[in-house]
Amino acid sequence: MLRTFMVLFSLLCFQASAEDNASQTVTSSSLSELAAQLPTTKLSKMAPLVEKIANTQSANTRVLLQYLLDGELYYVKANKAIVRAQLNEQKQYDLTDVLGTVEYSASSKSAIRKIRTNNRLRGQIRSLLAKLDLTDANPQVRIAALQQLIDKPNESAISTIQSLIGDEKDQDVAQLMQTIVDVQLLKTGNHEQKMAAIKGLKNSLEPAVNNMLVTQLAALPNKPKTEQDMALARSLQDAIDKIDSKRSFYGVVENIFFGLSLGSVLLLAAIGLAITFGVMGVINMAHGEMIMLGAYTTYVVQLIFPHLIEYSLFIAIPLAFLVSGSVGIIIERCVIRFLKGRPLETLLATFGISLILQQLVRTIFSPLNRQVSSPEWMSGSLQINPVFSLTYSRLYIIIFSLMVFFALLLILKKSSLGLHVRAVSQNRDMARALSIKSDWVDAITFGLGSGIAGVAGVVLSQLTNVGPNLGQAYIIDSFLVVVFGGVGNLWGTLVAAMSLGSINKFLEPITGSVLANIIVLVGLVLFIQKRPKGLFPQKGRSTD
Repeated sequence: MLRTFMVLFSLLCFQASAEDNASQTVTSSSLSELAAQLPTTKLSKMAPLVEKIANTQSANTRVLLQYLLDGELYYVKANKAIVRAQLNEQKQYDLTDVLGTVEYSASSKSAIRKIRTNNRLRGQIRSLLAKLDLTDANPQVRIAALQQLIDKPNESAISTIQSLIGDEKDQDVAQLMQTIVDVQLLKTGNHEQKMAAIKGLKNSLEPAVNNMLVTQLAALPNKPKTEQDMALARSLQDAIDKIDSKRSFYGVVENIFFGLSLGSVLLLAAIGLAITFGVMGVINMAHGEMIMLGAYTTYVVQLIFPHLIEYSLFIAIPLAFLVSGSVGIIIERCVIRFLKGRPLETLLATFGISLILQQLVRTIFSPLNRQVSSPEWMSGSLQINPVFSLTYSRLYIIIFSLMVFFALLLILKKSSLGLHVRAVSQNRDMARALSIKSDWVDAITFGLGSGIAGVAGVVLSQLTNVGPNLGQAYIIDSFLVVVFGGVGNLWGTLVAAMSLGSINKFLEPITGSVLANIIVLVGLVLFIQKRPKGLFPQKGRSTD
């Protein structure tokens, strides 16, 4: 019994598959038959033929119409085959078979002939392409087609939308369809239709909607005489004010997002400096060069693995940490440990080290800036609405910086290394009395801070060009973040970085970038006069 059932089920599946294949074959053959008439059809009789082609259910239908619209559809004189022809550098035409898989060699102009179109036919093709896109199974394709129609809707497109809007299942697509219908009614409808359209459009953030409302308001008399004109003017003005209010709100949200992204970069650049400055009390002027080394590590990774751009950042992050961290440990073991308790000499020594590292990079990579490619998954943006979007690169940087922050916080709070670091930073003499090797804690802490700076360089390589002076642009800001937040306090560094980034982004549109930096600097000087230990001062007997 079971065997009989399996045989019947297999026969039914085979029959269904055969029917699908047969349907697809019929559709493809009908498109081929209609396309074969293009070379012999007069231009005056092309419109009905193009209409029939658009009605065929084939994957090649849209491609053929698009090539015809772009003026790239030709036929070979010898066999009347429909091809796409593109002029190459050798003044020959590269031919692509539109409906089949035949391969053609480059041909001269004399061997092919263009399928002619005119303005009227091209307008018909645009409408047919829009209709095809509006009935596509993919909602994103339908939205893209509607976005193109919202600025200049035509009667054919409007009628198509009105016939489809009742059966549309996707809410975003249906809403955009209704917006286009309302825009057309606002433009051509009577008074009642215009009032109803304004009511439906006052919540839309589409730029075309705002432009249409402003245009309709400007078209009214300066002093409306009739009650209808006065009511229409009030409704238009109320809708414009409501849209402007929403746009202003999302403008503030956008500034906050950009401020957080800048703050994330400052957080990564300053967090390593915060722990080294807090534990060792060393003003490391070579911290910017640790950032630079991390950026150049990303560049070298992409040189070595040019076919792994999509994964290059995942390779570069641990390598940059190791490279910058190793250089930091070498600097601490060879220079800084001999200058403890001498802050001026330490500052001058690290400044000299920064110059040496810059010149070393210039010698190896040349003084020219290098561009690092961004992976495909970091390009583009997350569209929230027509006036607000989140760029993926900045969004990933915010998430990544917070991950690094909490990972470092976990290490300092839960590991034995973190316990020793906190002990040395609060009371070095007492930590030594408890058999903690403060010298090695200094070295590991300096290497950890330098390694995190290298990770910051990986992030910066995605935002700007990589050059020998890359780190110098962030060293001052890093010190400002550390001092503002409180020396050696990670939470203070987080709050300070996000605050300074957001303040900068809100001031820049008003004052300009240079004046914004000056205002922030003056504000920090005044703040430090009142609170010399920053927002979150370090605790411990040694800080008294």
